[in-house]
Amino acid sequence: MTQPQKAAYKISVITGIAIVIANMVGTGVFTSLGFQILGLKSGFALLMLWAVGGLIALCGALSYGELAAAMPRSGGEYHYLSRIYHPAVGFLSGWVSATVGFAAPTALAAMALGKYAQNVWPSVQPQVLSVMVVLLLTAVHASSKQAGSRLQVLITAIKVLVLVGFIGAGLLAATPQPLSFRPSALGWQEVLSPAFAVSLIYVSYAYSGWNAAVYMTGEVADPQRNLPRILLIGTAVVLLLYIGLNFVFLYSTPLNTLAGQVEVGFVVANSLFGPAIGRLMGGVIAVLLVSTVSSMIFAGPRIVQVMGEDLTGLRALAHVSRAGIPVRAMLLQTLLTLVFILTATFEQVLLYAGFVLSLFTFLTVLGLFILRWKHPALPRPYRAWGYPITPLLFLGLSGWTLLFLLRDKPMESLYGLATVLLGLLVYKGVSRPMKKPNADVPMHSIYKE
Repeated sequence: MTQPQKAAYKISVITGIAIVIANMVGTGVFTSLGFQILGLKSGFALLMLWAVGGLIALCGALSYGELAAAMPRSGGEYHYLSRIYHPAVGFLSGWVSATVGFAAPTALAAMALGKYAQNVWPSVQPQVLSVMVVLLLTAVHASSKQAGSRLQVLITAIKVLVLVGFIGAGLLAATPQPLSFRPSALGWQEVLSPAFAVSLIYVSYAYSGWNAAVYMTGEVADPQRNLPRILLIGTAVVLLLYIGLNFVFLYSTPLNTLAGQVEVGFVVANSLFGPAIGRLMGGVIAVLLVSTVSSMIFAGPRIVQVMGEDLTGLRALAHVSRAGIPVRAMLLQTLLTLVFILTATFEQVLLYAGFVLSLFTFLTVLGLFILRWKHPALPRPYRAWGYPITPLLFLGLSGWTLLFLLRDKPMESLYGLATVLLGLLVYKGVSRPMKKPNADVPMHSIYKE
């Protein structure tokens, strides 16, 4: 058989880190600050948003690292929640990941790319460009895993270098704004306000992607050793980039200029360097967003593939090409992405995705405690640093955000919950008969699947 040989290529630590960084650094950091400023005016509170969001992501990465090392199979939350809670809960997380977790952010990145490109080249049709980029990158990733990996490392390295350069140039060229970043009574009051909690959804969306590598666990070289490293290094790099970028944004540009803007990077570049260089930077940011679209097209279909392996009704989506690529699952995700691009506005997609994604990462980290309680003897090559403080911190901050979002943005939250309920109906349809892989296999041998 030639198929195993062709599918033997394994994702390296460098490629895994590139995928995590590319998934995280994209639409959110270049677009969400304008929405945050509508509710917060303190420089200290606005920077604390990004620090707290980074802390949540790091605590989540520490927790996911243990789950990935203990249960190293592709599929991410789908696999973990199926084992920890019930196959129905796992399916719902996979359903959300397939319909919202990857398709929606891929669409958001492609839509932002189109908007940035139009600022540079007014004749460009943003929607047409968004669709073309998605289709082209799908073709690359569907043809060769090696080619997709190399493309991902290259464009992510360029992205990081450009952002570091932007931070440095911005600090040198900025005219400081009358905005204090020091702790103050007003600043702490805003940090403890409902507006801060709701804004954390925007920031959490910007940090979403820190768990991207767990969806491809089965394709990572030595996953029990490498996955925790990939998750932690990738998340830490993005935390530093985000705080640096947002400091430059706030330090250099008046708040009223940024408020409500989607193309924050373009607005700041104009303020820093003038219209000509600003347009150039807008074009560079558009190119950088290609990395985000690429990484999500690369990672997302692996969830649908694993769901297809477990559920008879989705068996067709488990098929992989001779190169070991889940092409059918990739095409399904691309189709959903195009639907978002062609039918919804940017802010609708952003708010819709934020609540439901946070809900399932909350359940996954909570599952770390349940897994330790139910299966204390399960081999854990990596244990979450700071346990139980780090996962409890994640749960506390995420739960606080979810409660305030339910209260202040009920419509968006209800749309997210409706998506979950729809997924439950789909599960009932595709899970009969359901394949129960390794149903009688003890948990201590799960990593051999």
